[in-house]
Amino acid sequence: MSHNSTEGQQGRFAASNGSSSSLNLDSVVQPLALNPWDVMLCISGTIISCENAIVVAVIFYTPAFRTPMFLLIGSLAIADFLAGMGLIFHFAFVYCIQSQVVNLITVGLLVTSFTASVGSLLAITIDRYLSLYNALTYYSERTVTRTYIMLILTWGFSICFGLLPVMGWNCLKDISTCSIVKPLTKNNLIILSISFFMVFAVMLQLYVQICKIVCRHAHQIAVQRHFLATSHYVTTRKGISTLAVILGTFASCWLPFAIYCLLGDYTYPALYTYMTILPATYNSMINPVIYAFRNQEIQKVLWTVCCGCFSSTMPFRSRSPSDV
Repeated sequence: MSHNSTEGQQGRFAASNGSSSSLNLDSVVQPLALNPWDVMLCISGTIISCENAIVVAVIFYTPAFRTPMFLLIGSLAIADFLAGMGLIFHFAFVYCIQSQVVNLITVGLLVTSFTASVGSLLAITIDRYLSLYNALTYYSERTVTRTYIMLILTWGFSICFGLLPVMGWNCLKDISTCSIVKPLTKNNLIILSISFFMVFAVMLQLYVQICKIVCRHAHQIAVQRHFLATSHYVTTRKGISTLAVILGTFASCWLPFAIYCLLGDYTYPALYTYMTILPATYNSMINPVIYAFRNQEIQKVLWTVCCGCFSSTMPFRSRSPSDV
């Protein structure tokens, strides 16, 4: 990712800004001093890539995981894996290659991957809601078709957003149009931020509806089986707390950066951008834990691989996304 300061032809801009940052994706004439924040982003990217590579490999090499639920989890893992690789590439290119063209491609990859990650989270939320709302018809061909449509739309929009800076919608020729993340323009980042808030609003509404359905189902089961009120309370609280962790993690990671994208200016110190964008990368680090490693089927595969007795044809219990 990049931020406000340049060197060489844009020396006056750096002087007026008062600080130099390797978040800048312009070509650099002189070698950059190692920035600790960039090191932290690179470390974050390495952890993200390793975690999600495991998830992608497990889903890809297990035929039993060719279901809509696991396809969406796989899409999320691929997006986060690319985001991690993008952070690593950015660090290497900024301090080694220092090519303007390559850096534009890198920022395009980061925009594409993080947008696909957020889009995949929305798709998973929609899938979970429909698995509860239309439980009787969920396991049908319509669900498979709907899943592929969501994946095509998610990656289609993500790739389009990622191509914008590469195809010329950047601020390299006009510094005044720069956002807090160079070379993205202010308008480009505003569109991305507004899109995030729209996704977050939809996810919030869907999770509220999911909570209502979970509470209603828990109450019906408690009445039918003559459970005690405390048992109903414990079941409901567990379901709601799980949803709260999912949505709370997503919001706490992304909201600071999304808000700063709307309020910040390219003249602001790069420190503010680093302080908001680093937590955003943590979302891609936490996603495998929430959506993959907590899944019992994936846990079984990982355990069997560790024990050396992996079998890609091992049976699994069919589960609903609401169980994950």
